Amino acid sequence: MQDGRAPRVKNRAAAAVQITAEQLLREAQERQETAFRAPKQRVEDFEELNEYRGRKRKEFEERIRRTRGNLCSYASWEASQGEYERSRSVYERALDCRRTERPTMAVGRNVQHARNLFDRAVTLLPRIDQLWYKYVYLEELLGNVPGARQVFERWMQWEPEDKAWQAYIKMEERYQELDRASAIYERWVAVRPEPRVWVKWAKFEEERVKLDKAREVFQTALEFFGDDAEQIEKAQAVFNAFAKMETRLKEYERARVIFKFALERLPRSKSSALYAAYTKFEKQHGTRTTLETTVIGKRRIQYEEELTHDGRNYDVWFDYARLEEGAVRTLKEEDAADDEVEAAVGRVREIYERAVAQVPPGELKRHWRRYIFLWLDYALFEEIETKIYRTVLQVVPHKQFTFAKLWLMFARFEVRRIDLPAARKLLGAAIGMCPKEKLFKDYIQLELDLREFDRVRTLYEKYIEFDPTNSSSWIQFAQFEAALADYSRARAIFELGIGQTPLSYPENLWKAYIDFEFEQGEREKTRALYERLVALSGHVKVWRAYAESEAAPIPMSQALQEEEEEDENDQEKFVEGDLQLARQVFERGYKDLKSKGLKEERVVLLDGWKEFEQQHGSESDVEKVQAMMPIVSRKQRKVDEFGDNLEEYWDMVFPDDEREANPASFKFLEMAHKWKRMQAAGTGSSLLAAAKTAVPASRLSPPKEGEDSDEEMASSTGGD
Repeated sequence: MQDGRAPRVKNRAAAAVQITAEQLLREAQERQETAFRAPKQRVEDFEELNEYRGRKRKEFEERIRRTRGNLCSYASWEASQGEYERSRSVYERALDCRRTERPTMAVGRNVQHARNLFDRAVTLLPRIDQLWYKYVYLEELLGNVPGARQVFERWMQWEPEDKAWQAYIKMEERYQELDRASAIYERWVAVRPEPRVWVKWAKFEEERVKLDKAREVFQTALEFFGDDAEQIEKAQAVFNAFAKMETRLKEYERARVIFKFALERLPRSKSSALYAAYTKFEKQHGTRTTLETTVIGKRRIQYEEELTHDGRNYDVWFDYARLEEGAVRTLKEEDAADDEVEAAVGRVREIYERAVAQVPPGELKRHWRRYIFLWLDYALFEEIETKIYRTVLQVVPHKQFTFAKLWLMFARFEVRRIDLPAARKLLGAAIGMCPKEKLFKDYIQLELDLREFDRVRTLYEKYIEFDPTNSSSWIQFAQFEAALADYSRARAIFELGIGQTPLSYPENLWKAYIDFEFEQGEREKTRALYERLVALSGHVKVWRAYAESEAAPIPMSQALQEEEEEDENDQEKFVEGDLQLARQVFERGYKDLKSKGLKEERVVLLDGWKEFEQQHGSESDVEKVQAMMPIVSRKQRKVDEFGDNLEEYWDMVFPDDEREANPASFKFLEMAHKWKRMQAAGTGSSLLAAAKTAVPASRLSPPKEGEDSDEEMASSTGGD
């Protein structure tokens, strides 16, 4: 080792012979030297014994002189040598040194010395329970029960912990001194008047079959705690134990009265444990009514706790109010006393008043929605007074927002009271102050139910003035006039409606107008409306509907029905449609969409046309439409302006477009598709040869860059 450092290991390779950790430990254990043990000395005579004792006493005295300790070990050694007088002397020296320390005493079968020593110990250290327990144990072990009782009496004067009182009582029970034990319980309660002590005393009296005494104990406890809510909360265990004792004695009515007495005086939020015990009692011994009452009380506590945390939790208020309303209904069904019903109704009103006092913060409507329904439920519960509705109408800030349901329920309430002028005045004020679509609709429905058609017309006019862009209002107004058989007024309304710009969902209004004319049997007017709509929009759905209406049978008009009044058949008559006109409409629509370059719309129209021909036409008509169907082809187009990159895409090639643009290539494309369809039949080669002869050689040459490849179109997998 150099400079105090570890030597440098030059060879780090593994040794030839490996030694495991287990071998190292085993060798260390085997080579360990045995510890030195002092030799055992044997005393042969009294002279050697006295010499040994003198030497040990000298060692103890020297050690005590140096450290002022080891007196207890010195006394124990003297006792082990049978020198009890010397041992007592050493213990006395130890007590003189440390009087407040808990000493370890050894007595050598001398009872009186032990008594004197315990007496001195408990006098000096009365708060050390272990000394009292050993003192009592000594007296009871000697059979001196009066002496043990006297020790307990001295101990009880210091008002020790509960275990000391219980030990005193158990000693009296062991010797069947039950009256003395009861007196000890009474003294214990006077020292510590806690609920658990009262309960133990009453249970003791019940176990020795002193039921009157047990009831007296419980009653004394209840009188001690009094009627204060805070004291009753502490005494819940007493009430619970009292009720359980009466239940065990099968005095169910007494137990029920005890539970109710406590629950009526306790706050609902602090009696959950007592309510749980009461619920369990009613489930076992109560009737259906009492059980429901108990469950309602338990749920009241739950709702109160939730509302304590969040007073604006309107869902909890709803559940709470429904709970109390259900209790009122139950009392009425059971023909309860009027006082009970009035008290239950008062609880419902109290809940609603507390709920509506929680006004939402701010003036955002979404915060007020649930709150308003509280007022509505409150009003429905009362039902006989308008004060609730008027109050809530004053609360809501109508300039920022309003609730149509609130106005409507107030109006319906007035209708139920057969006060129609008040209902009309209320709805009129609502429309004038804050008009809404729902207000108009419900007001109109009210007047319709009352058959006040002039008022309905006036309301529809106000409705349209409020929102002329709403197509549904025009439709409903016109349908109302049509229901009254005033067709000219209905047509005028429709005309005014379709003339409005802008208009929400104008297609619905046009459809309603066309359906109206169609139902009236006015084919010319229906055709004229379709022509106007086609010129206005030109949508493929309009063309399809136009063509289908020309082919559909139409009800006979009113004029034709009046001419054929002599026919007694009451069945509704129809006038057949014109298929040729329908086909002409399809052709016009196809040409119009073709001129606009709308390929997908043309396919939709051809599908409708094909379905029409399949239903009404012949096979040749269907084949004619089928021949107009497009062919899906794969083509190429330039991605950038330089034309270096090409991308493939699928395109629909219509036969008439291709025939007009490239007749030769279209013929080749058509033959290629036919060959593909007939390839399974083995005729593909002949068709391909015919195609080569039919198509010029110039058309069979490769296409230039950027042009569409007919061969690629021929190899596509598109349908007809």
